[in-house]
Amino acid sequence: MPEINDITFGYAPGRNVLSSFSLAVPPSGRIWISGPSGSGKTTLLRLIMGLEKAQQGTVTGFENLRFSVVFQEDRLIPHKTALQNVALFSDEKSACSMLSELGLADSLQQMPADLSGGMKRRVALARALCHPFDILILDEPFTGLDDAVRQQCCQAVNRVSEGKILILTTHDSSDAQALHARRVEISGPSSKEKAE
Repeated sequence: MPEINDITFGYAPGRNVLSSFSLAVPPSGRIWISGPSGSGKTTLLRLIMGLEKAQQGTVTGFENLRFSVVFQEDRLIPHKTALQNVALFSDEKSACSMLSELGLADSLQQMPADLSGGMKRRVALARALCHPFDILILDEPFTGLDDAVRQQCCQAVNRVSEGKILILTTHDSSDAQALHARRVEISGPSSKEKAE
């Protein structure tokens, strides 16, 4: 089972973002990392993905898992169309199908600069859902989306991630509820809780 054991991490000496934090991630588990801004939610995701290394403690069991990620930034390639951005990690047919499922059937050939913020968010989500994965990381994935579109996106996430690990950060509890994610709250450097 993937586990985070008593990790401590800071970007500067003596200024920890996380202290003695532990978390067990069950197979097919759905976890909502909750906490105020600056409490270390995105940092925790980066530690899980191996993009940062804890100063103390261990992160184990994630090494052989395939990750697919929606970062807080859309990270679209500006000179590629919406379809091309998604097809980078899949085939064009799958990319077209996913974009259509997320309500972007009429925007396949648009460039990122011509898309609204909410449309860019859906392209980033489509790209993550089309990439083969064992664990799906969603960092504030539905920012800028209205309720109807959020529901549409949650349905797609639930379908594609069934039976796989999902780890979500969001300030909207309704997103977590729609994705059936169990809440794990972190409160920053003083956080000592062990969530299992």
